[in-house]
Amino acid sequence: MIRKIIKIDENKCNGCGACAAACHEGAIQMIDGKAKLTREDYCDGLGDCLPACPTGAISFEEREAPAYNEAAVLAAKQKKATNPLPCGCPGTNSKAIKRDVTSAVTAPAISQLAQWPVQIKLVPVNAPYFDNANLLVAADCSAYAYANFHNEFIRNHITLIGCPKLDEGDYAEKLTQIIANNNIKSVTVTRMEVPCCGGIENAVKRALQASGKFIPWRIVTISTDGRILE
Repeated sequence: MIRKIIKIDENKCNGCGACAAACHEGAIQMIDGKAKLTREDYCDGLGDCLPACPTGAISFEEREAPAYNEAAVLAAKQKKATNPLPCGCPGTNSKAIKRDVTSAVTAPAISQLAQWPVQIKLVPVNAPYFDNANLLVAADCSAYAYANFHNEFIRNHITLIGCPKLDEGDYAEKLTQIIANNNIKSVTVTRMEVPCCGGIENAVKRALQASGKFIPWRIVTISTDGRILE
């Protein structure tokens, strides 16, 4: 049938994942850092994803497409984890992550933070602490999700944090300037498994390419229940 359906321009997509989070039907998925319309029969053609896209990569078109399958959408929603979060991140089954708080170690933790500020938008492009630095670019939720974040990631690193879903603009230009104008030894990216964190990973990759430097780098993905996935 001919009907109205969304169209995604992958050349404009910056991988932020905002459209996937805004799509209540689950028609859009993040694949290889780009938004994809993976289920045409899940797309109702109402366009809740359009205003969420910061780069204007999504538009409407009329073409041959399968009819919207409301029953299939409802069935898919029932399979998702309980307690869905308002930001669009996958929900978590609270029973599966209960912890015995009485067995937790109560010794005081020591901060490993080496500099201030840490927010990508606020940090200067040039600073003495960037000289010969191991750079950590962290999605801000990752520090809350992973219990030993300071010791395993912030320690011996210069830390930059951000949230591509909440911060305006793109980090790639600022990160490019930092990497290009300083002697950076390595780059580590910590992100959550949720689609919106794809924006920070994509920004770092583009910054490394634009800097013209060959620097060791790695991506670490953390699950919503605090496990390292990659």
